Amino acid sequence: MGRLVPAVTRALDILELFLDGDGTLSAPDIVRKLQLPRTTVHELITTLAARSYIVPVDGRSGRYRLGVRLYQLGSRYAEQLDLAHEGQEVARSVAETCDETVHVAILDGTHVLYIAKVDSTHAVRMVSAAGRSLPAHCTAVGKMLLASLPDSELDARLAPGTELVAMTPNSITDPAVLRTELEAVREAGIALERRESNADVSCVAAPVRDRSGQVVAALSISVPMIRWSEERRAELETLAAKGAADLSERLGHRASA
Repeated sequence: MGRLVPAVTRALDILELFLDGDGTLSAPDIVRKLQLPRTTVHELITTLAARSYIVPVDGRSGRYRLGVRLYQLGSRYAEQLDLAHEGQEVARSVAETCDETVHVAILDGTHVLYIAKVDSTHAVRMVSAAGRSLPAHCTAVGKMLLASLPDSELDARLAPGTELVAMTPNSITDPAVLRTELEAVREAGIALERRESNADVSCVAAPVRDRSGQVVAALSISVPMIRWSEERRAELETLAAKGAADLSERLGHRASA
């Protein structure tokens, strides 16, 4: 890694300050928060304002907010994001930590579509593939995604007369039971599959959000029952939540403080 340029580092430090509070700052605020000389802060503010990275706040003398140039850069970054690619990178990192199979999936009607997958290195592991589709109600990722839907959209997918197929004897086939389960998922912020899509595997999943805060995918960790325990479940729930948060951050989501 090359040598950092102090002036650039300070300019970026100033821009990152705008992420907190009401999104406006004055020169004295910046001096106090970064402990920089007033002349240095003035020069940096002048430069950032000249390039439209920050702009004066109307009616609030001496205060600045982020400018349009940063929005343009952020929009270009968002255009280049690839959920499948970013999901594969994060899934690989999570799998390296727990050595279990990790998936990233999106909702497709009443099914989930797996868009990224990294296998466990264990001889006994879940067998699946990216591109595979399964009934959402039978999977942890699917429960997470269904639980994240607005009530109107969930009602449309679970309209009266909806048949929930069973993949194993443990699959939920009663819509009322599923709704109760989804309420629990909403409360916990984590979803659990108890041998519902594969009789030999249990799974945990956490939500992935885009920059608007909307849930756009879910990340799961699947574990054969021979390596499953309540202690292991708690450990994997924490890891899945962290992995999902990492992927959300890559998609531009910023968790509230």
